[in-house]
Amino acid sequence: MIFESIAVGPLSVNCYIVACEQSREGIVVDPGGDVEQIISLVEQHKLKIHTIINTHGHFDHLGGNSRALAAFGARLLIHQADAPMLSRSADVARNYGLQGENSPEADAYLVNGMDVLFGTCRLKVLHTPGHTQGGCCLYFEDEHKVITGDTLFADSIGRTDLPGGSHEQLLESIRTKLFVLPDDVIAYPGHGPQTTIGHEKRCNPYF
Repeated sequence: MIFESIAVGPLSVNCYIVACEQSREGIVVDPGGDVEQIISLVEQHKLKIHTIINTHGHFDHLGGNSRALAAFGARLLIHQADAPMLSRSADVARNYGLQGENSPEADAYLVNGMDVLFGTCRLKVLHTPGHTQGGCCLYFEDEHKVITGDTLFADSIGRTDLPGGSHEQLLESIRTKLFVLPDDVIAYPGHGPQTTIGHEKRCNPYF
């Protein structure tokens, strides 16, 4: 499996490009901006991107949706609870003094337990509300990797003081959806460095 990350946009969101080595079919997760860099990395690996996934609906994670969808001719997936945020991205960014771009509507919705397939690769959607009501993590069981969006960070968790956030719900999501994964699963968050599930179970100060 091809697995690349690149920090994009004004808030340095970790955008992930994941693809099957054999078929070169792949996905892009959270294209928050700097779409030219994302396109360059896709072209470098000669990939065919057919799906873009937003782990949740905050503007910094979906600011490049429109351009990426047009560039790749891909479909867009997000959890239904966060879908209304797609059309409000520019306004929310403006509230933080930043430029943002509204996203096209989703083509389909992420659902807890669903599989997304590309080539010989498979990811399982884990709905982890708390940072937002539609927050999701993407688990690559065969590769022992999970993209955690803004649910879980290295030695931290997502903020819960924004609309739709719930501290208790986020902790419950992490306990029941992420901390049940094997300790050696590498967690790739929406910002900052990677970690492991085992490390967070042992050392995360919020637990």
